[in-house]
Amino acid sequence: MAITKRGLVLGATAVAVGAMTVTGAGLHLSAGQAFFSESPKELVDEVWQIIDQQYVDGTFNAVDWKKVRQEYLGKSYNTKEDAYKSIREMLKKLGDPYTRFMDPQEFRNMQIDTSGELTGVGIQLAADEKTKKLTVIAPIEDSPAFTAGIQSKDIITNIDGKSTEGMDVNKAVTLIRGPANTQVTLTILRGDKQLEYKLKRAKIEIHPVRYSLQKSPTGDVGYIRLVQFSANAPAEMKAAIEKLEKQGVNGYILDLRSNPGGLLYTSVDIARMWLKEGGIVSTVNRQGEQDREQANNRALTDKPLVVLVDGGSASASEILSGALQDNKRAKIVGTKTFGKGLVQSVRSLTDCAGPGKDCSGLAVTIAKYLTPNGRDINKHGIDPDVELKLSEEQRKALTADRDKIGTPADPQYSKGLEVLTQQIKAQQTPRPNTKS
Repeated sequence: MAITKRGLVLGATAVAVGAMTVTGAGLHLSAGQAFFSESPKELVDEVWQIIDQQYVDGTFNAVDWKKVRQEYLGKSYNTKEDAYKSIREMLKKLGDPYTRFMDPQEFRNMQIDTSGELTGVGIQLAADEKTKKLTVIAPIEDSPAFTAGIQSKDIITNIDGKSTEGMDVNKAVTLIRGPANTQVTLTILRGDKQLEYKLKRAKIEIHPVRYSLQKSPTGDVGYIRLVQFSANAPAEMKAAIEKLEKQGVNGYILDLRSNPGGLLYTSVDIARMWLKEGGIVSTVNRQGEQDREQANNRALTDKPLVVLVDGGSASASEILSGALQDNKRAKIVGTKTFGKGLVQSVRSLTDCAGPGKDCSGLAVTIAKYLTPNGRDINKHGIDPDVELKLSEEQRKALTADRDKIGTPADPQYSKGLEVLTQQIKAQQTPRPNTKS
């Protein structure tokens, strides 16, 4: 099945618990796709074939992929569940937490439209690439996890008392998700501290863009907070910029902190709103082919810009901040970003019971992305131009009172405003007459 460009996923760095990562259009069966019925082994081979053809690394992370096929096709399978278990084992050999199998329930969850209400606790999870521990990418703003104070890089060691050691991410999601108003207890390791959070699951409504007019020493500035690169984010971002432009702002602060990512082409669309010209991102598959995205002379503003980032800014957030930094369009303020520079495609498989029935799905890492200057930020992240770390006390204060985020009581915002003010003043200062 062909994968459309707009089906490429950046924020599927993790399975989202109660705030599912957008996967884009094109997640449907092709007309010629045969229905899986009697042979679970065919499903195992289908997954093997997809990885063999599309996986970003032609060495399969130093795994003898043909030998893997012989091993798993040599087994006997009586049920779909037998096949599902083997597929997960097979994919685990790649050592890539972003390439993963989803059973029909998990795949259906992934296709939830993020403009609606979602039930869960609101965290994005992944298995750490090095330690394999269940790690929080970022809590979703205004979710139970965010309100409770769960942070990016927290390690979930237990779910309702059950150890997560060696646990598959999808299994963890199954344990954490549940009906609204029910409770789940997460045991968190943060540095050398063990913390316990009792979270009440809830329905979460996500609007990806929030904005306001803020006062500064050089006049009004626009503050825009983007929490997710979902399908409706470009329209909301465009409306925010246009409204603030009409109000005559002198510059902007774009807040990407704790934004775990989303759709690749959402990040491209939003970058074009800020960039008049220049590169945005290039994707490189295992053949080394590059698909480059450029600005298209349709920027909505050319006013000074500061971008706020932190360790929870991942994937699409890193594409946008990297593009703005490389093109010297914005100053980046905060702390180093998460460091996820891989792209996944998501597709349905052929184990449907019939037309219109639920299928399982597969997310495959098919490419890596580079910033316009050719930087590979995977496992490294984007370094800010101006670094400012929050103390534990400052972080707790902002978590306890979210209304302080994006105000002078927010230290990273204050630093961003200071940097923006310098930019605005530099732009307003008349240049000396150089004529002789």
